[in-house]
Order: sequence, then structure tokens, then C-alpha cells
Amino acid sequence: MNEQTLNLRDIHLPDAISWWPLAPGWWILLTATICTILLVFIARRIYIKKQLKRDIHSELDKIKNTFRKTQDKSQLAKSLSVLLRRASISYYPGTKNNGAGLTGQQWLAWLDNTTQRPLDSKQFQSEAGKVLINAPYLPDNAELNFDAEALIDISEGWLLSKHKKMQARNT
Repeated sequence: MNEQTLNLRDIHLPDAISWWPLAPGWWILLTATICTILLVFIARRIYIKKQLKRDIHSELDKIKNTFRKTQDKSQLAKSLSVLLRRASISYYPGTKNNGAGLTGQQWLAWLDNTTQRPLDSKQFQSEAGKVLINAPYLPDNAELNFDAEALIDISEGWLLSKHKKMQARNT
């Protein structure tokens, strides 16, 4: 036999697989992960935003039910005044013009000015709304004479309505 040497190259392995560019499956997984994170973030913000309305509505229902059981107008006016002030702080957080620190006619005018109602609407400055000025400071057994249903209606209208956006001022 004739021995011939073949000029063959040795066995060689292919190059290592690069991590970049990513395979289409990784792009799909990355996109799905980002979309899921965004959806959870947006859903959480919506839930928290609506939680304030749910809490206010629940508290308002408690106040109305208590009034219907006891017919105590003094307690009704106090409870509504407290709820309105707490809600004003929650609706306008971080601003000095959230209204909760106002008293007297300024408080009632602020309540009328912050709702999305016609400009001539001065429901809180009416007779039913004026009880909110002094009610929180009266003794528990004080006798008040006002239209309780009208006060409930205007308070409920303010608490559950859309509010005007106010500029955040730190002055």
C-alpha cells in the first residue's frame, strides 16, 4: 500500500455563542416583564386614588346612619365638619391652601370655591352650611336648629365631587 499523508486540518469546535444579540424569546420575556411591572404600578395608583373616595364614602355613610338613628343634629354637624376638614387635607395634600386651617366665613367660601359647581353656587354659605362654623366648638348637648338633610346633601356633594386643582404654594 502506498502511504500518503492527507493534508487534513484537525477537528475544531465552533465559536462560543455570544450573549448579544438576544434571542427573540428573551426580548419577548423582557417586554412582558416590563409591561407587567407597569400594569401593576398603574393599577396600584388607581386603587390608592380610589381608596380615598371609598373611605370618605364609608365615613359619610356611618355619619348619616348614626344621625338617622339618633337624630342628634349637634353630633351630625360636628362629624360632618371633621370629615370635611380631613377630606380637604387629603384632596389637597402638601399645600398650605388645603383649607383645613381656615375658620368662619373663609372656610365656607373655600368649600364653595373648590367644587366644580357654577360660580354663583354658595351652598356652604347658606343657612344650612353656616352651622359648620360653630358646631365643632359647641358642647355635646347643644341644641341646634338647622336643616340636617340640606347639610348632608351639600356636604355629600362636596365630598364626592371632583375638585378644582389648586397650585401648590409653600408660602
